Amino acid sequence: MKQSKLAYAAVPLALLIAAGAAQAQSSDPVAKPVTVSLARRGSHPAQPPSAAPPANASAAKPLPMIALAVPKGTPLEIALDHEVRVKKVGQPIHGRVMQPVYAFDQLVIPAGTQAIGRIRTIEPISRKKRFLWLLNANLTPAHKVQLEFDDLILPNGKHVPIDTAVGRGSGQVIQLVTAGGNKPKPGLKDKAQQKIAQEKQQAHQEWHTAMQEAKAPGKKHRIERYALAELPVHPQFIDAGTLYFAELQQPLAFGSEPLSAKNAEGLGQTPPPGSLVHALLLTPLDSSTTTKGTKVVAVISQPLFDGNHRLVIPEGSRLKGDVVQVEPARHLHRNGQLRLVFHQLVPPDGLAQQVAASFEGVQTAASDHVKLDSEGGARATDPKSRYLRTSFSVAVAAFSSSGDGDTDALNNGAGGANSFRLIGFGLGLGVHYTPLGMAMGAYGASRSVYTHFLARGHDVVFPKDTVMEIGFGRMVTPPAGHPIQQ
Repeated sequence: MKQSKLAYAAVPLALLIAAGAAQAQSSDPVAKPVTVSLARRGSHPAQPPSAAPPANASAAKPLPMIALAVPKGTPLEIALDHEVRVKKVGQPIHGRVMQPVYAFDQLVIPAGTQAIGRIRTIEPISRKKRFLWLLNANLTPAHKVQLEFDDLILPNGKHVPIDTAVGRGSGQVIQLVTAGGNKPKPGLKDKAQQKIAQEKQQAHQEWHTAMQEAKAPGKKHRIERYALAELPVHPQFIDAGTLYFAELQQPLAFGSEPLSAKNAEGLGQTPPPGSLVHALLLTPLDSSTTTKGTKVVAVISQPLFDGNHRLVIPEGSRLKGDVVQVEPARHLHRNGQLRLVFHQLVPPDGLAQQVAASFEGVQTAASDHVKLDSEGGARATDPKSRYLRTSFSVAVAAFSSSGDGDTDALNNGAGGANSFRLIGFGLGLGVHYTPLGMAMGAYGASRSVYTHFLARGHDVVFPKDTVMEIGFGRMVTPPAGHPIQQ
């Protein structure tokens, strides 16, 4: 009985303690939660709660994750590494990526990556074009060939399927043209300009090495192919080293990575003077249609690091500028000109900043004969061979008119060859009529003079995705009255 009474007395006492604890917890707004341990018998004793984090711990936020992706529309610069004899649709082709592809600050497609593709279409020749080529004794004129690339083989052997469309400006032999040559001038005091000159020299060396890997044809091989193309019937070839811009129709994903603290420190800083970056032109330019004041945008295709290998400009940043001078091509073979100025850098998801940038180099078709000056100007030039060709044509015309009678078939044949090649040569030999040979010779000479000296000159054309080299630290002064100076 005594134990029962003690038990009954303990019940209201426990209820009273519990009620008091509940009232104290509700009245104290900062009361700490109670930690309850339900450790089993025989297990380790419960550890005390860890100390509370310091007040400034919330300021240390985790670094963001960067998606390593190559967006849709990115061009892959692919050069054929072997000569291709065009035979049929579906014929396999093989090339190599000439420019490395980056995602933010990571190299995802190295230069030299193998590219596998095929001939997609071989366009037919129109009757008019075939007739004109027939007059030049060409019975097998070249067809327009469209290629497509669908697979990349990375250096580690991994295959990356791609969906591409070959863009404008493809199918040409491309050369790298730099402003003012690729060697620094002796006694140059401007350190930024010296460094830019060294960077351009290195870029030339890298381009030369890449073209050697693509097995670009030598001079002897080009002469042999030129002689073969002069025959009435000849096969069609695509030279090794011919460049194609294959634009991605679907993005490529290469995972993600956290932004390192080292790279986060460098972002947003002014590019070091003398830095040279590779960029792709987003605004197509043509001296015949582009007007002064046109806004120019280029996207940086390779990241820029400083001397401590900290990221300064990530891939995908944009450069903005203006066309400050333009002259279209005119008659008397006066060629077109373009002059560009870049003055603003816009990082991805960042704030725009004013920069001192200059147009230092461009990849363009060798047949365009484009030259750059030290002030960001590009102009088309004429090959020196035009003097030799015109002189030869005039000499042949003079020879065709020097015959002493209608039986001088060689003179007539020379006059015919000067205008219509093999067919004209055969016509001159077969028709023993001196005025006909003289007329054909004069026609060929006058056509050469008009084409090389009197006709409209060549315009400067930079299609979309043209590869450019932009230097920092050497500001180009725009003409007076330009909005940049106002």
